[in-house]
Amino acid sequence: MVFARLGRRPRLAALAAAAVLVLTPAVACSDDGEGRYDGSETSAPAGTTTAPAAADEPDDPAAAQAEITRNWTAFFNPGTPTAERVKLLENGEQMQAVLAAFGGDENAAATSAKVTGVEFTSDAGANVTYDLLVGGAPALPDAQGTSVLQDGTWKVSVKTLCGLVELSGVTVPGC
Repeated sequence: MVFARLGRRPRLAALAAAAVLVLTPAVACSDDGEGRYDGSETSAPAGTTTAPAAADEPDDPAAAQAEITRNWTAFFNPGTPTAERVKLLENGEQMQAVLAAFGGDENAAATSAKVTGVEFTSDAGANVTYDLLVGGAPALPDAQGTSVLQDGTWKVSVKTLCGLVELSGVTVPGC
């Protein structure tokens, strides 16, 4: 497949493997929705005040960061089934063809991601810094991606997925 012509360029091969991982069917936990703000009002104990969350972050930034980290780890885990990845990708239902494009490639089994930072850009968006790992070693350290809150779940953005596909040198319909 794509990797045969990349044999002499290990960094490009690692990036291609990363893109394949993202697109390969692969059991992981997904968020069950607990811990998210449900819109109900609560009152503070007497003698305390509550400050509203900043407009550039979610109501509970710590919970949102934990969910982003959990969901990104699952999305980039080669053991996560495609059906779960669909739920963890922005517009996942429309991106199923992209997710299936590289199905079955053995190089994807060695690729994963480790979130190293989350910075909120709004109450429904975040910049994510992550290391893309191949065989446990950083192939693309300090990579930048984005996460979006869609349908109550923090998801890997299509922009991030398509950026990795583009880095691999592969053209995939939908990106």
